[in-house]
Amino acid sequence: MKREISVHDHRFELYLSEQQIQARVAEMGRQISLDYAGKRPVFLAILNGAFMFAADLVRSCDLDCELAFIKISSYRGLASTGKIETVLGLNVPVENRDLIIVEDIIDSGNTMRALLPDLQKLGPASVALAALLLKPECLQYPINIEYLGFQIPDRFVVGYGLDYDGLGRNLPSIYQLRQS
Repeated sequence: MKREISVHDHRFELYLSEQQIQARVAEMGRQISLDYAGKRPVFLAILNGAFMFAADLVRSCDLDCELAFIKISSYRGLASTGKIETVLGLNVPVENRDLIIVEDIIDSGNTMRALLPDLQKLGPASVALAALLLKPECLQYPINIEYLGFQIPDRFVVGYGLDYDGLGRNLPSIYQLRQS
């Protein structure tokens, strides 16, 4: 595993190793399996960033479940635009179903603030949030995260599904922007 990488015009340093990530995702999967025993939840992964996390999370759950995807975009370059854009919508019925939203990173909370009321209108039995990363110092809205991987500082990260203008998603570890 590389300790430092370059993506586009920036240098990034290792922050969370593949082993750390996989261990935490497995713990989250065990907890979800206990909490949803006897149920058949729908995991709703937010594309593009959460695809790796969602795949590993559902594989670590010992229960019958479904996996669906929606695509929401708010980032350009190294920063959020603040505007939430739904690119690909939900195509699985969730009425009276237990819904677990799978998100790669929560920073401002804008995405969840926009998405959660729309999902509640669809009549799910319950809605929970599983997020791999949280930047607590960036949070502008209270967000209840039932299953959280890691709290991280307010520094841009790539890897394990997260990208910088399309690059870095394929990295098995997470790297954070090196401070100059």
